[in-house]
Amino acid sequence: MHSFPFQRQHGLTLIEIMVVVAILGLLAAMIVPNVIGQGEKAKVDIARANMSSVANALKMYKLDNNDYPSTEEGLKALVERPSSAEEGEYNPEGYLDKVPEDPWGNEYVYISPGTDGSPFDLYSLGADGAEGGEGFNADIGYNEG
Repeated sequence: MHSFPFQRQHGLTLIEIMVVVAILGLLAAMIVPNVIGQGEKAKVDIARANMSSVANALKMYKLDNNDYPSTEEGLKALVERPSSAEEGEYNPEGYLDKVPEDPWGNEYVYISPGTDGSPFDLYSLGADGAEGGEGFNADIGYNEG
């Protein structure tokens, strides 16, 4: 009769599996709160960057036409020549390729002249698309500098 050496079965015990699950739970508890909300924060950052680009286009418009577009002409004046702009002064290619939308699909609000003596106001209504709000629903204004 042959005796076979004792062979140990390989695998994880229930306790080992529970320890791994507990470690994964702790990691998730630390990481998930930092990741959630990053998409909306990124949209706020994109809105700020877009408004900076639009403000630069508005400044180029003013250099060529000696004034900013009126509120009525709006940001469309950066794409198509408005009747108030002289044909020889207006950049024939426009100042933007298209009228921009904020990351939530809404038009940026443009008012000229702006409040508090500024030449223009430029802002996004935030995630909710309505005036005011808190958090990611708050209005996002363009600030020089």
